[in-house]
Amino acid sequence: MLCEMCKKNKANVHITRIINGTTKQANVCEECAKQMSGFNISADMNVNSPFTFQNILGGIMDYINQPTQDNIDSISICENCKTTYKDFRETGLVGCSECYEKFNNMIMPVVRRVQGSIEHSGKIPKKFGKDILYKKKVNKLKEELQKAIAVEEYERAAEIRDMIKSITNNENRGDKLE
Repeated sequence: MLCEMCKKNKANVHITRIINGTTKQANVCEECAKQMSGFNISADMNVNSPFTFQNILGGIMDYINQPTQDNIDSISICENCKTTYKDFRETGLVGCSECYEKFNNMIMPVVRRVQGSIEHSGKIPKKFGKDILYKKKVNKLKEELQKAIAVEEYERAAEIRDMIKSITNNENRGDKLE
């Protein structure tokens, strides 16, 4: 099939646009596709939609943070890997673990909004996950204990304290956590 624009080259890019319910299709060559507005075609022929994850993430970050120029300038670069906040917004990738600390106040609201939480709640391996489950259970009980103390439910707090002791003793003896 020949390119519908230049009528010379083989059409190897097939574009379908739906605008206001009207479908328009175009079969064009790489050169003509590069000239079309709305799409960026790189040298290796990857068609990049304007709706990439990086663009969407950058837009959400700009919307949530609405950073001022002073705010961006004061925390704009990670000293360890030299990644800038602008680089992160464009690629959606941080350069190192220190970037999370450097850009924390800008990254975490977006992560919380996109994922619903900043705590990983995925699957845990059965063989090696016992320690993780143990720590998670104890931490949850400690949080409940603090809440019970805060609302002066001392009987409930004593029950939770005893549960924590029991779990800790069982773990120290090597018993399985249920």
